[in-house]
Amino acid sequence: MRIVLGLEYRGVGFCGWQSQPQGCGVQDALEAAVSAIAGEKIGVTAAGRTDTGVHAAFQVAHFDTPTQRPLTAWVRGVNSHLPQGVAVLWAREAGEDFHARFAATQRGYRYVLLNHPVRPGLNHGMIGWHHRPLDAAVMNLAAASLIGQHDFSAFRAAECQARSPVKELRLAHIERRGDYLLCDFRADGFLHHMVRNLMGGLVQVGAGSQPPGWMREILDGRDRTRAAPTFDAAGLYLTHIRYPAHFALPESSERWLFA
Repeated sequence: MRIVLGLEYRGVGFCGWQSQPQGCGVQDALEAAVSAIAGEKIGVTAAGRTDTGVHAAFQVAHFDTPTQRPLTAWVRGVNSHLPQGVAVLWAREAGEDFHARFAATQRGYRYVLLNHPVRPGLNHGMIGWHHRPLDAAVMNLAAASLIGQHDFSAFRAAECQARSPVKELRLAHIERRGDYLLCDFRADGFLHHMVRNLMGGLVQVGAGSQPPGWMREILDGRDRTRAAPTFDAAGLYLTHIRYPAHFALPESSERWLFA
């Protein structure tokens, strides 16, 4: 039997999604909790790996088990074994043709950025911050030039293990809400640190340190060393995962705080 889970987690205190020898990954916590309910050792596969400090308002994972349990057990039962900061939102049964990672056709991230002279206290670790005034309109102009299928090598981490740097960026939009900038990105897939590297460049453009056309120049140059530094992980959330319609799965969570 293949079970699909929708979950959310706070990246603070974890060393990212992926399982680690020291057991500090979100995957480690979820596998231990699922295994406790299944009564056997279970491995889980997620739609995407998030880095240390990155959050998920909506993550999807699947696992296989011969154990028969009501779907409520895979939600409330698993949650009773999870640490604070991680919660399963729903559970579904799926056929063997479903794969949390390879069946996904689109993923989305949101970067929540506080644009204020004073750093955050209450939301420390949960939002990014930039002290200089940022022009969202200029940032949108720069972001629009990146839409489409491109080689994103200039925004790719050196340790990225993706087979190809070519991705199709389908949405890049910045919306100001008071002192906050909500920066949304959707694509067929993302490279390691791609969104954080895009944010680093867009912040420079928004602050007036670079012109809007600079982002496209960096993209076309395919040289990571010419781009802006990688932006802080704190404000980054995995928010959206799309699968073919026949799987009948949600694409996002209604519990999302910054909707």
